[in-house]
Amino acid sequence: MVDDVQGRVSQRDGVKLKIDNITLNFGGVQALSNVSFDVEGSEILAIIGPNGAGKTCMINCVSGFYRPREGSIYFNGEKINDLPPYKIAGLGISRTFQNMQLYAGLSTLDNLMAARHIHLKPNVLSTALYFGWGRNNEIKHRRGVEEIIDFLEIEPIRHKIVGSLPYGQRKRVDLGRALALEPKLLLLDEPMAGMNVEEKEDMARFIIDVNELKKIPIILVEHDMGVVMDIVDRIVVLDFGKKVAEGKPADIKANPDVIKVYLGEGK
Repeated sequence: MVDDVQGRVSQRDGVKLKIDNITLNFGGVQALSNVSFDVEGSEILAIIGPNGAGKTCMINCVSGFYRPREGSIYFNGEKINDLPPYKIAGLGISRTFQNMQLYAGLSTLDNLMAARHIHLKPNVLSTALYFGWGRNNEIKHRRGVEEIIDFLEIEPIRHKIVGSLPYGQRKRVDLGRALALEPKLLLLDEPMAGMNVEEKEDMARFIIDVNELKKIPIILVEHDMGVVMDIVDRIVVLDFGKKVAEGKPADIKANPDVIKVYLGEGK
């Protein structure tokens, strides 16, 4: 099935991402242990579990920030877990962070434009003289950014400094920056953490719209089980770095192993 020389894997139609027996260690601590799952088509797949279960570690392995000790990760059939983060981003995998990594001193517009660097491909002459191809190229990418601003309804803050924005609006800018990379797979690490109910409802709506209108598959790490059960197609449950369950929300909700993970052993 796997061709180690070419670094590719034969996989069934519709599988975008294949996680194959990923193991990750930090010294004597095993963060992930033989975790496997697929992301299919344009689905929303949630990774849930208690604190320390390995959810963000898995996101970091997919995006290249961590390199697993064992196992393989395939994106559109190509093995990616040996690639540096910038090359993985170039393949079309974009992410948000649990702790936002925005340019606090720049405007919303500039933060989104900064995320377009992978597509701008400037050269010294066009950048210095700023005419012809160089100018037209930037205009094209600015149009793409403006579409994201309209999509996420952040027009009123487009010129505001991100560091001065309320938390919920900064989370929306963070999502916009991830979308500015034109992703083929979107990794969202707790995009609703710290939000109030209204902000969570807005973010959930944007996530659904990204998935349904732009046909982008999404891996969502989130602690709000109400939101997860409402918007995702499938769920993977981790506990102490091991996969304990996988399935549709209704099945996961009734799974005794999942109930044990969240509520502990009954007496």
